[in-house]
Amino acid sequence: MDDASGVALYAREETKRLPIASMCKIMTLLLALEAADAGELDYQEEIVVSERAAGMGGSQVFLGAGLSYCADELLKSIAVCSANDSCVAIAERLSGSESAFCDAMNRRAKELGAENTLFANCTGLPKDPQYSCAKDVALMLRALLEHEKYHEYSRIWLEDFAHPDGRTTQMTNTNKLIRQYNGCDGGKTGFTNEAGFCLASCAKRNQMQVIAVVIGAPDSETRFAGVTSLFDYAFDNFESEIFIEEGIALAENASVRGSRVKEIRVAPEETLSVVKRRGTEAEYTLSCLIPDAVAPVMQGEKLGEAILFRDGVEIGHTTLVALDEAPRYTWGEAYREGAKYWNIV
Repeated sequence: MDDASGVALYAREETKRLPIASMCKIMTLLLALEAADAGELDYQEEIVVSERAAGMGGSQVFLGAGLSYCADELLKSIAVCSANDSCVAIAERLSGSESAFCDAMNRRAKELGAENTLFANCTGLPKDPQYSCAKDVALMLRALLEHEKYHEYSRIWLEDFAHPDGRTTQMTNTNKLIRQYNGCDGGKTGFTNEAGFCLASCAKRNQMQVIAVVIGAPDSETRFAGVTSLFDYAFDNFESEIFIEEGIALAENASVRGSRVKEIRVAPEETLSVVKRRGTEAEYTLSCLIPDAVAPVMQGEKLGEAILFRDGVEIGHTTLVALDEAPRYTWGEAYREGAKYWNIV
């Protein structure tokens, strides 16, 4: 999948419902980072670990029941070494229980368009019914990649996890491709006997970032080889072009009437980009419609739209919003502005 546009570049059985093991932690991390963005979780806050969280099996950092851990460190351990105990600690902190957190995971999956996904826990440990598919996993990872905080974690290869009681657990990144594939800086592995060996990963070259997902490989090397092959296929055969980027000011400003601020910057609400097969000849044009604004203008106010055309046919559009504010004239400002023209003959 092309990350910028969401276009699938290659797919096989992409909607087949399968267990995905620890790749479900992509959603666990996504909800946690979204909670932090919303002010519902502080990265530096201390979280007390319950007996249940500390008792989780599988991959873990061996949290101590009743001990307090920094939220940032717990999230890092999920991203780097797939810590099940940290997942449950975060779930209980955000939703009160893992069950309630799973409800939130399922709601968010539907919002992302993940139509073939059902979570039964936040770790990916075997529990029925629970499933997802390659397409849905790619959608979830695409959403997670929007958070720069995630990239701080995903690039870590080896790091010690310090416990408040003086113990240390060494964390090693389970995604070997961050060291073996040029441009790869994130992803999530998974393995259970039911799911087989799984991997969702991302890689970027030039302006193009792609996401690749493999589910149910017979061994670890096969999953890494499969994702590597998908990356190579994407970069060898496709290229991406970004015309305007979400939140980045356009070269053209909006004129403002009725304010001492005469111009304000505008930016698109969404990125407009295309992914195209190398060697194809199509003409792409971008049209930005920015009418004059009338004060007062608030930051984030809709001021126009941008439309992307391929060979004259619209293929995408987005709203343009104000990056700055333009207050209405005060009485004194309006008086001075009008006075400038009194002596004009």
